[in-house]
Amino acid sequence: MRINKRALAVAVAALISPALWAQGDIIKMDEVVVVGKLKSAADDVQMEKMESEVVADIIDAAMIGRIGDSTVAAALRRVPGVTLIDDKYVFVRGLGERYATSLLNGAVIPSPDLTRNVIPLDIFPTSILKSVAVHKGYSADFPAAFSGGLVDIRTQGIPDEFTLTVELGSGYNSETKGDVLGYRGGSDDEWGEDDGTRALNSELRTALNTYRGSLNAVDILGTLRQAAGSSDDLAAAEAVNSQLAMHLNRDIDIREESRDEPISAELNVGNNFYFDNGMEVGFLLGGAYDSAWKSSEVRSANAGDAANQFTARQVSTYNVSTTMTAALGWRWYDDHSLTATSMVLRNTDDKSSISDYYGSSTLFADGRGNRDYTVRFEERELEVNQLNGSHRFGGVVKDSLGLKGYDWADDLTVEWFYSDSTVATDIPNEARFTYLTTVDASGALLTQTIQSASSAGDFRFTTLDDEVENYGWEVSLPIYWGTSEVELSGGYNYAKKARVYQQTQFSLGSTSLTGSAMPSQLFSDANLLDSDLGIQIDVVGSNGESYLAAVINTAVFGKVDWKLGDSWRFTVGARWEDYSQAGLPWDHLDYSGCQISCDAVELENSVFKDDDYYPALAVTYMRPGFWAEDFQLRFNWSETIVRPDLREITPSTYIDPITDAIVKGNADVVPATVTNFDLRGEWYFGNGDTLTASLFYKDIENPIEFFESAAFEDALAAEIINASSGEITGLELEWLKSLEFLGDSFVPFFVAGNLTVLDTELVATGSDADAPTNAVRNMTGASELAFNMQLGYDSNDGKHAAMLVYNVFDERLYLAGRNGSADSFEQPFHSLDMTYSFYPDENSTIKLKVKNLLDESIEIEQNGVTTFTKAPGMSVSLDYQWSF
Repeated sequence: MRINKRALAVAVAALISPALWAQGDIIKMDEVVVVGKLKSAADDVQMEKMESEVVADIIDAAMIGRIGDSTVAAALRRVPGVTLIDDKYVFVRGLGERYATSLLNGAVIPSPDLTRNVIPLDIFPTSILKSVAVHKGYSADFPAAFSGGLVDIRTQGIPDEFTLTVELGSGYNSETKGDVLGYRGGSDDEWGEDDGTRALNSELRTALNTYRGSLNAVDILGTLRQAAGSSDDLAAAEAVNSQLAMHLNRDIDIREESRDEPISAELNVGNNFYFDNGMEVGFLLGGAYDSAWKSSEVRSANAGDAANQFTARQVSTYNVSTTMTAALGWRWYDDHSLTATSMVLRNTDDKSSISDYYGSSTLFADGRGNRDYTVRFEERELEVNQLNGSHRFGGVVKDSLGLKGYDWADDLTVEWFYSDSTVATDIPNEARFTYLTTVDASGALLTQTIQSASSAGDFRFTTLDDEVENYGWEVSLPIYWGTSEVELSGGYNYAKKARVYQQTQFSLGSTSLTGSAMPSQLFSDANLLDSDLGIQIDVVGSNGESYLAAVINTAVFGKVDWKLGDSWRFTVGARWEDYSQAGLPWDHLDYSGCQISCDAVELENSVFKDDDYYPALAVTYMRPGFWAEDFQLRFNWSETIVRPDLREITPSTYIDPITDAIVKGNADVVPATVTNFDLRGEWYFGNGDTLTASLFYKDIENPIEFFESAAFEDALAAEIINASSGEITGLELEWLKSLEFLGDSFVPFFVAGNLTVLDTELVATGSDADAPTNAVRNMTGASELAFNMQLGYDSNDGKHAAMLVYNVFDERLYLAGRNGSADSFEQPFHSLDMTYSFYPDENSTIKLKVKNLLDESIEIEQNGVTTFTKAPGMSVSLDYQWSF
C-alpha cells in the first residue's frame, strides 16, 4: 500500500475540524529610522516600548549591528530575562523554548527543526532585520500559546529613498587552526547544496518497492521465487543484495584537509518612487552569503566513572548560509498600503567527526574502546511569501467617493495579511562507521579494526517538509470624546500546518570482515562482490521514527483600549481558539499492513483537540515628573496555554540533538495552562536615559517537561510528561545611562544593561513522574541570575563607535536525574564581546568584532563531576561596508 505523504498530512488536518473564525494577528509598528550615534539607536526603541499596551522589550537593527550579533538568537541574549540553549533555542523568563512563540512579521511560520515544533532562531541572519520585539505581557491579538514570551521578528521594509549597500568580510576562530576534518562531498557544497552525490539512489528506492521494504537476502529470495518459473537460490539473492549495496555512497573517508578562509558578502538595493497623486511605489532587494569552517573538541563523560567512561569527539563543520529577500510596497498617502515580501533562507552544516568512546564494557583503563567516523550534511531551507495590507476609511477614500458625514468612522482601519511558508530539511547519506580500538595510557590510538557486525556501517536518509498557511484580518475604530479615547478592535486568524517527517536507514557490514582501512577500501566494490566476505545491506528496524502531523488553529478576538486622559490606559480583551492537532507514526516501508496505525484507539490518541477563551487585562498609569520626565506603571494579567509539540503526542522515538537522549513521545500529555502577572515601572529621562523595573509571577498547571527514563546500558533516555505544577517569580531591571555626569571627557560614553533574578519551582509527583531523584526542583533551563552589561562609546566627531558587551547566566538545570541519580547542571558562561566601528567617510564603515574574549567553555556538571565540555573558541571578524 502506498500513500501520498503531503496529501495525507493535509487530509488529516482537514478532517480534524472545520474552519472557524479566527483573529487577525497583526502587530503595527511605525518605522524606526536610526541616524547618528549608537546611543541614539538605543533611544529610538523607547517610543515603541512606551506606546505598547503590554510589557515588551525591543531591539532594533541599528543596535544589533553595532553590537555585532550575526543571528536573531545571538541578539536576543541582550534582552532582559532571555537566555539561549544550544545557541538557537530561546528561554524567556526561565521557561523553555516550548513556552516561547516566534512569529515573522506577525505571522506563524514553519520550523526546520527535526525534533521540535519551535523555530531555532539561529537560522535568521540579522541582515534582514528591522527590529525584534519580545512581548512578555499577553494581549488578546497574540496567539494563545504564550507564557514565557512572544518573539516577533520584523524584516526590513521599503526605503524612503534610493539605497545601495555592499558589505564584505572575513574572520578567524581560535579553535579552528590549520587543517580541518573533511571528506569527499559534492561540487555544490560551497553553495550549501548537495549536487546529488549524497542523495538516496534511485535503484535503492526501486528495490525498497520491489522487495516490499526489506533488503534482507532471505526476503529478496522470497520475492524472486514468486516470479513465475524462478529457481533462484540464496546465493543469487545475496548477489542481488551485494549489487544493491554498491549504490550506497561509501566514498566518505574522513581525512584532514586544508580549509577555506571565512567569507561573508551582502548586497542590498532599493528605491522609492513618488507620484503627484499621492501614491508611492518602492522596492528592496537583498542577498547575502556566508561560509566558514569551525572546529571544536567535545567531551562527555559518565559522572560515576568519568575517567574511564567518556566520549572524546573531534568535530569540524563547514557552514554555508545564503539569504535572498525581495519586498515591493505601494502606498496612497497615509491611508492605504500594500506590501509583498518574499525571502529564502538556506542554512547548511556539513559536519565531519571522529568520536572515541569508552563505556561500561570497554573501559579506558583497559585500553579498549570504540571509534566512530561520522559525516552529516544538513540543509535547511525556509521560503516565505507574505502579503500585508492596511486601509483607512477616511481621507482619500471619502474624498474620492464624495461621501459626507460619517466623521466618526474617519479612522476606521482594516489591516490584513496572508502568509504562505514552507520548510524543507534534508539530511542525505548521514553515515557512521564503527571500529574497535586499542589505546595507550595517554589515549593515543594503537590499533583500529572495523566492527565485525552487520551494523558496522549506518546510512541514514532524512527529510522534513513543513508547510504553514496563515491569514487573518483586524478591524479597529477609535472613538474620541473630551480627553478620552477608546479604540475598539477585533479580528480573525486562521493557521494550518502540515508536516511530513521521513527517515530511511540502512546498515552495512559483515561478521567476516576485518581490517583497519577506511570505509572506501573496506567496502569497495570488489569487497562487496566477494561472497566470502559476506557483506550485506539491510534496512534498519521498522523505520517507526517517521511521522505525519497536522494542525488547524482558528481564533477570534476582541479588545477595548481605553485611554482616560493623560494618566490612565485600560486594555481588556479575550481570544477564543479552536485548536486541533494530529500526530501519526508512519511506517512508510510497511507493505503488508497499515503504514499508519490500524488501531482505532491509537489513532484516537494521536488526535488532540481543545477550544477555550483566553482573557487579558492591561492597566497603565502615566505620571510625568515622577523621578523622571516620563513615568509609566504597568500591570498585566492573562491566562494562556502551552500545547505539546507535534511529535510529542506520538509514541515514536527520536534522538534529541542537544542531549543525545532517546526521547519517547507520550499520547497522554495534556496542555499546560498558565496564569501570568506582570508589574512594571518605566522611567524615561529627558537626556535619553531610561530605567525599567519589573516584577512577574507565573503559575503553571500541568507543565510539560522532559524527564529522564529507564534506558539500557550507557544510553540516556527521556520522556515527555506533565508535571504536577510549576511556579516562576522574577525581577527584571534594565537601564541606559549616559556617563556625561562624570565630566566632559565622559560625554561620548554610556552604559546599558539588564539583570534578571528568578525563583522557579517544579513539582513532579504521581504516576507520570518516573522515579525522579528530586520531586521538587527548579525548572529545566531556568537560571536564577542572568546579567547583561554594555559599555558604549560614540566619538564626538562621529567617526568612531565601540561597544564592550558582557553576558552571563547562572547555573541552570540541564537534565533532571532519576532513581537517585544526581541532576545535571549547565555551568555559568561568561561571554565578553567587543565591536569597534570606524567611519572614514559618510559612505564607508569598517567594523571589527571579537566574540568570546575570555575564551570560555560550555560545561555541564553532575554531582560535582564535569560530564560535558565544549570550547566554542574566540572568534574575530572584520567587515567593510559601503553604502549610498
